[in-house]
Formats: sequence, C-alpha cells, structure tokens
Amino acid sequence: MTDIFDGRGKGLEEEYFHRQNQEAIEKLRAKMQAAVKAKPAGASTMKCPRCDGQLHEIKFEDVAIDTCDKCGGCWFDSGELAQLTRPASGGWFSRLLNSWNPK
Repeated sequence: MTDIFDGRGKGLEEEYFHRQNQEAIEKLRAKMQAAVKAKPAGASTMKCPRCDGQLHEIKFEDVAIDTCDKCGGCWFDSGELAQLTRPASGGWFSRLLNSWNPK
C-alpha cells in the first residue's frame, strides 16, 4: 500500500520540478530577448572571454568582428577568419601576403 503512495509522491515531485524548470527557462528566454532588444547598435550581448568586458561589433571589410572595450581583443565568429584570409577575396590578408612576396 505504501508503494502506491511512494510512486504517486515521486510522480508529483517530478512534475513539480519539471514545472519549475519550465518556468525558469521561460524567464531566461524573456531576459535574453529583452537584452537583445535593449542593446545599442553595434553592441553585443556577449562578454569578452578574456577579461569579461563588453564586446562591440565592428565591420572590417564586410566582416563583423567582435572587439572588447576593455582589453581591445578581437574575436571572430565561425567562418569570419576564413572570409578575411581567402586569397580570392582581395582582403587585407591577401594584400599582406602579396606585399611580402611580390611577383
């Protein structure tokens, strides 16, 4: 007889914690959406991985680069470095290589 009540108690407990988790997730989503809406142009919602400063997005040769306002570090998202170093793009890296190895 106590097994029935134990099983029901565990089920209610799991349901309670599941509901608490769902509410916490919804609060975090709302907080993230508010942060995205409130950010100024060019500002990022991310913190610098090196010094915990605020990252700001700048455009360099049509590539958005995140720079830190405290340490001055530059951070690339996936594929951004490849865009800057592509030889066919005529970007700064290919110009730098051509200046070292003139034809």
